[in-house]
Parts: sequence; structure tokens; C-alpha cells
Amino acid sequence: MAERAYVLTTDNTTDFPESYLEEHGIEFISLSYVIDDVIYDGVKRKMGNKEFYDRIREGAMPVTQQANPEATKAFFERFLKEGKDILHIAFSSGLSGTYQSAHLAQMELASQYPERKIVVIDSLCASMGEGLLVYEALRRKNEGMDLESLAQWVENHKLHLFHDVVADDLFHLQRGGRVSKTAAIMGTALGIKPLIYVNDEGKLIPYGKVRGKKAALSAMADRLARTIDTSISSTVFISHSDCLEDAQALEEMIRQKAGIRDFKISYIGSVIGTHTGIGTVALFYFAPDRTPK
Repeated sequence: MAERAYVLTTDNTTDFPESYLEEHGIEFISLSYVIDDVIYDGVKRKMGNKEFYDRIREGAMPVTQQANPEATKAFFERFLKEGKDILHIAFSSGLSGTYQSAHLAQMELASQYPERKIVVIDSLCASMGEGLLVYEALRRKNEGMDLESLAQWVENHKLHLFHDVVADDLFHLQRGGRVSKTAAIMGTALGIKPLIYVNDEGKLIPYGKVRGKKAALSAMADRLARTIDTSISSTVFISHSDCLEDAQALEEMIRQKAGIRDFKISYIGSVIGTHTGIGTVALFYFAPDRTPK
């Protein structure tokens, strides 16, 4: 019996470069954002990452919009009409309603296409954390893993995906309710950098403070050296909100402290960057669990 064809899909919140998505044929749902009353959907109307962060420097305050069920249904239906099943890895439900939209679309389409299979997984991940999960899933799909086995692998490993984040712009975090206004003012004045992780509910949680960016990056590299689980993957992803030199400095620290050689660095995309502001560096790798150690 021939294996059933399926596609692996995700969201643009993986923060992969567009060239990578095109090269590997990864189809994705686009969350959009609004700047100065103009909607950028990442498809018909786009803005480059550099321009996006320059607009924030000039004072723009973008807001994001989740993918809605109807648009998600139309996205899925393209593949179902081609006779393909779907494994969709979605942006964390702890940060967006996009997973719920995908779940609603899945339920509606299941009755219309009873012969097809649609599996929607809440990654509980964000940015290149979601990206690393998709990256490893795609690798296994290309090795021949079937949809059911791959879905189980993703479910079994998603809570091993550690997110370690240091932010410069505390006022963007304060706007999103991650730190208090007083903490944002005092932290900025004193050069305090909050360390943040993504917990098992897929939510951003502050877990520590370090004075100075270099010290924060060093602490992140030390934590990786202590906790990375290379039996799952020795690949490390780093994303940044227009501070490439900081991301490269973190990579070099990790090379020296942990001997890791497989890295991918990319921008934090506009949807996630709306909430992080400028100067954020995020580190992603597989670990025994998500608890900072």
C-alpha cells in the first residue's frame, strides 16, 4: 500500500528567511501587522525587516493581527483539493489565537473532506523556536517519516524546545504586559536586561535580570553549555531584532563554551518584533525541559 502524501505547514512566526521557506517548499499561514493604518500581510503587502525596525526607531507602534479561521480554512483547503493530508505546526496558543483559528478550520474541513487527514499541533513555541521545531520535523519528513509518526514526534519533543531571550527595549515589553512601567523605567536607566523564557504553556515568562547585554549573552551561552540535549539535535537557532552583532557575539560564545558548530541566525520577524522592540536576542535549542537552569 502506497504511503499517503502529506504537506508540512506552519506560520510566518517561525521567522525563517523567505529564501529558506521557498527553497524548502514550506507553506505557511501569514499573521499580519498594522503600521500607520496600513495592513502588511506578508504576501500581497510586505515590508523588509530592516525597514520595519527603522520605522519603530522613528516612533511607529505596530499592532498584530492573528490569522482568522476563514483564511486558515482557505489555506488548508488548497492541499486537501490536491489529495494531500496536512500536518500543521502552529504558533503558540499562549501568545496568539492563531492556533485556535487553525483548530476551528481543521474541525470544519474534517466533515467536508472525510477521506483526508488534518493534524494541527500547538507548538507552544515562538519565533525561531517554532522554526527549529519545524526544521527538525521537516528533516524527519524528508527521511520518510509518515504523518502520524511525525505528529507524535513533534508532540513528544516540543516541550524540550528551550527559548532563552534577552531584551533591550523594556518599554515594548511593558506595553505587552511583560514588565511593569516602573521596572521598564528603572531597568532602562540602570542597564538591566531581563532574561525571559517560554514556559510549558507557551507564554513568555521573565526569570532573571542581568546588568549589561554582554553579561546577559554570556549567561545564555553558559546555560546552553549546561543543558543542551544533542541527542535530539545539535542545531542552535538565534534570532535578533536588528542587532546582528549581538547575535553573532552569542554564536561565538556558544562555539567556545559548548563546541556547537551548527547555527542559523535570522531576524525576528515583524509579527514577533512588534512585541519585542529593537535589540532583542533570542536563543533556541533542545534541552531536557523548559525550566531555566
